[in-house]
Amino acid sequence: MALGLIPLASPMAAQKVASRPNILLIVCDDMGYGDLGCYGQKLIETPHLDRMAREGMRFTQAYAGSPVSAPSRASLMTGQHTGHTHVRGNREYWTASLRQRAFGENADYGIIGQEPYLNTHRIIPEMMKEAGYTTGMFGKWAGGYYNTAYPDKYLTKEDGNTDTSKSRVSSSASLPHLRGIDCYYGYLCQFQAHSYYPNFLNRYDPQRYGDHYVVMDTLQQNIKHRSAASGDRDYENRTEYSSDLIHRYALEWLDRQTQEQPFLGIFTYTLPHAELWQPNDSLLQRYTERFRGQDSGFRGQFQSWYYRNGNRHAQFAAMISRLDAQVGEIFDKLREKGLEENTLVIFTSDNGPHEEGGADPTWFNRDGRLKGLKRSTHEGGIRIPFLVKGPRVPRGVVNDHQLAFYDIMPTLLDYAGLDGSSASRKSSTREHPYDGISFCPTLTGHDRRQERHEFLYWEFHETDMIGLRMGNWKLVVKSGRCALYDLSKDIHEDHDLSALYPRKLRRMVSLIRREHTDHPLFPITLPQSP
Repeated sequence: MALGLIPLASPMAAQKVASRPNILLIVCDDMGYGDLGCYGQKLIETPHLDRMAREGMRFTQAYAGSPVSAPSRASLMTGQHTGHTHVRGNREYWTASLRQRAFGENADYGIIGQEPYLNTHRIIPEMMKEAGYTTGMFGKWAGGYYNTAYPDKYLTKEDGNTDTSKSRVSSSASLPHLRGIDCYYGYLCQFQAHSYYPNFLNRYDPQRYGDHYVVMDTLQQNIKHRSAASGDRDYENRTEYSSDLIHRYALEWLDRQTQEQPFLGIFTYTLPHAELWQPNDSLLQRYTERFRGQDSGFRGQFQSWYYRNGNRHAQFAAMISRLDAQVGEIFDKLREKGLEENTLVIFTSDNGPHEEGGADPTWFNRDGRLKGLKRSTHEGGIRIPFLVKGPRVPRGVVNDHQLAFYDIMPTLLDYAGLDGSSASRKSSTREHPYDGISFCPTLTGHDRRQERHEFLYWEFHETDMIGLRMGNWKLVVKSGRCALYDLSKDIHEDHDLSALYPRKLRRMVSLIRREHTDHPLFPITLPQSP
């Protein structure tokens, strides 16, 4: 029996579990709505994801949980929108005042990570593991912090959360191995994921290494060379590229899976997030030649979060195509193992496109005619690519169902033959709110049975923005000021109609004020009732 699995009561129960579909959820980082060929991209090659769209379902009105990474992933994991979920921003636990640890000649933070998920609210891998699935996660965690000096000492507070000062002597109780993950490899801290050539990655793999808790996997070749923050171009001599390391680990984990045990894989890959720096292989060279003379970039800049490079357009395009190739290898592995016919694969992005590290979304037209970028609740910051392929999913279908990340939890439960309503809006209470609606009927070709949202909701404190979509109407609130748009006629959100539709405005403002729960860590300016 695989480690950490719930014992099965009988051969009949074993047969029932084994017949359940496997699920792979691939969530990339900062890919815009228009970055793939199947969504209209003309400059970047994405043959494997385009094939996935042709052989499965492509959604045109799918939304992230937030316009930025950690809260968007929290919305996915918890089944809650950002008016309810505990994590609503990229609150990080590293600070310059905390003790640093040395890796070779390079210093790194002794405490890493983000504001933890509440332990009193179950997340997707916990639910799936309880149902008999083995679980693996590879890439960003973004759900808790880790103290390198106290890796095996965790918080005892019931909800797993505390203030930063307490983290000096403990690690978060919301780490992968404590939240339903059987195998993990990647970045616990998304701040450290700003570099593709880090000093270390984090690992939890009891089956292969006998790990009892999350450990640090030092990248021995990288630490022989200076970090980007040092201001030394020796950084360019680092060769252990995290994107490849994480992807290879995920493939190796897939290779361990069998047809007898259902699995949930959450692949939170970091491409195409900045920094724009990667191996100078044939893929990058092809785009460098293609965009020669068109790449008005800047030379490398150190002492910042990202290493910046002069061929930024080629770098970004190669990152998208590299991710596409990795998805192709995932499907190859499923076919090799005889698992493709019983595996649901979802591909999506955590938020809209970014300009960080020198990325240029305007040049690629990769926001797909949408207004706004990452950190904005306009469409460009939250509308995302969303592809699905697997058993019972119709082939070659383009669907306009409106869904958000918090719908994924009940959908996966339903698809696995479990009770999705137990983690949906139907079961929501003040003490345990859920905001998702399963879109399993749509996913399996039964649109007529599909329940639909009255509204979708987002808030983000860093830019003091709120968004609410109700049908074709979209309300964007910036520092308490409202603008109302009709997306059926104004997809770019240029024409504020709030003065023409006061009743609609009042209804949508009342929904915002009802859905928002105050949070001391993530304050937001609510609109006043008109």
